[in-house]
Amino acid sequence: MPASSLLGARVRTDAALIVRRPWLGHWRGLLLPLAVLVLLEALVRVGWIPAHQLPAPSQIGQTLWWLAAGGELWRHIGVSLARVAAGFAIGAALAVLIGAWVGLSRRAESYLEPTFQALRAIPSLAWVPLLLLWLGIDETPKIVLIALGAFFPVYLALLAGIRNVDRKLVEVGRLHRLSGVALTRRILLPAALPSLFTGLRGALSLSWMFLVAAELIAATQGLGYLLSDGRETSRPDLVIAAILLLAVLGKLSDGLLKRLETRALHWRDSFVGGEG
Repeated sequence: MPASSLLGARVRTDAALIVRRPWLGHWRGLLLPLAVLVLLEALVRVGWIPAHQLPAPSQIGQTLWWLAAGGELWRHIGVSLARVAAGFAIGAALAVLIGAWVGLSRRAESYLEPTFQALRAIPSLAWVPLLLLWLGIDETPKIVLIALGAFFPVYLALLAGIRNVDRKLVEVGRLHRLSGVALTRRILLPAALPSLFTGLRGALSLSWMFLVAAELIAATQGLGYLLSDGRETSRPDLVIAAILLLAVLGKLSDGLLKRLETRALHWRDSFVGGEG
């Protein structure tokens, strides 16, 4: 059999394996966290790691259990989820609108791009005092801060996606006398979708980071508040429990967005990696 045929057969086999057994990759992804938990449990039990600095995973599990049993855990998770969802939706929507405008108009880029690049360099914590002075200590400054974190990754990714569209595709659209709206809808935005989803996933991660910055200050509920409460009461088990919850929620939300990306970009015939 020719080498090209063997290679094609191998690629089809690997692709079929991925389609038939998608759970295999998920189980492999759990091996490293489980190994780390077992190792930490053993090191704390034998006294090599002080329990007052890094509690055993079993103790952290007990802390989560008591928080869940009392209903406090679900309240904190619900509040944080609502804040991230609102801030991410607002920031991403504004970024798509403004990014598309700047990507399609060089005049808009000349007016807005320098200002946006300067604003992007401001650290998240630098916004907190100003937002508290302007908007008070209720939910509004927290959501605005998260929206700021979500805005720039989506804006930059969409702008780069539009500007990286092959010029030949645009010329073909103009040869077919597509209007500006039709050219954008049928060529530019579909071609920029992969970059847009990359920006959305980065923005979602930053939304969780900005959530902690928002909830560490002037908050009485949420996972960031749990972190602050654990620090003030010298409870490392509570701090680590909150960090683990943020990691799990971030992974789950990113997984949902990745599923949406897979469905929206099902037409792509892209490389998925080999089994080696």
